Amino acid sequence: MSSYCPITYEPLLTNERYSKRGLKLLSPKLTSLENLPFSASELQNEALARADKMSIQGVQPKLSAILDSNHNTFQVVDNGGLYILKPQSALYEQAPENEDLSMRMAKRLGIEVPLHGLVYSKDESFTYFIKRFDRKSRKQKIALEDFAQLSGHDRETKYRYSMEKLVNIIDQYTTFPAIQKAELFLRVLFNYIIGNEDMHLKNYALITRENMTTLAPAYDFINSTIALKNPKEEIALTLNGRKNNLRRKDFIDYYAVQLLKLPPVIIDEKLEMIEQAIDGWYELIARSFLKQSLKERYSNLMQERLKTLFS
Repeated sequence: MSSYCPITYEPLLTNERYSKRGLKLLSPKLTSLENLPFSASELQNEALARADKMSIQGVQPKLSAILDSNHNTFQVVDNGGLYILKPQSALYEQAPENEDLSMRMAKRLGIEVPLHGLVYSKDESFTYFIKRFDRKSRKQKIALEDFAQLSGHDRETKYRYSMEKLVNIIDQYTTFPAIQKAELFLRVLFNYIIGNEDMHLKNYALITRENMTTLAPAYDFINSTIALKNPKEEIALTLNGRKNNLRRKDFIDYYAVQLLKLPPVIIDEKLEMIEQAIDGWYELIARSFLKQSLKERYSNLMQERLKTLFS
């Protein structure tokens, strides 16, 4: 058993599985959290069996769930779920642990992320959970549209786009485009640094809250480069006509200055935010639930990408 809480990464007391703060983040009523009543393979089968009943889809298996605080457990449901569960994947080694770490690193950088963490399944494997930010309650939705919807694309064509065209969506649909373009720049840099080469159109979205339309909280941030056996690309959508061999000038001179038209003070601010987060990122990787070889691959890749951006 790990010595860290899978919800907060805080050190655990003897015989604790989750920290008290981690449980309270889920619900003030929780005093413990039971294992999911499924193994990893059973969760995968459940996801497959329920796929046509759910609005959440994608390559990784997903399940909709609610938190039953009376019985201290997550309950899988077909409709009205307030959480998404992602069990272990047959395609990507330790995908739940990877995504949880990556999202935690995004939060450390100052990117808005929903409540998320890891929960034990009955076979002691981890399942990733994330609270839905497009729901106020089981019956009340919040307006959310991903960039595929906004650009007239679908799951089959979600890679047929460019980073340049994302700027047009921000300009057209957000309430304060200049602010959102600065946020987009930060997220683009972050996903490049962590090796997320799967940020397609479905993984960007706009949300409308209190009459303001902004980039939605982050989701599906994962180091896909270390998850794939033979990664061939660095980003999902072309930037300056390429998906590989990207350099600092592509992100700064071309994307930030020419396309996003960010002033130098904002560019410097975002780069400084990254520099200030680096030590914390390495600490999070060390505390994460990835096995040691994946921790090393994650750290090494991040070091290479940071060198590209800052040297």
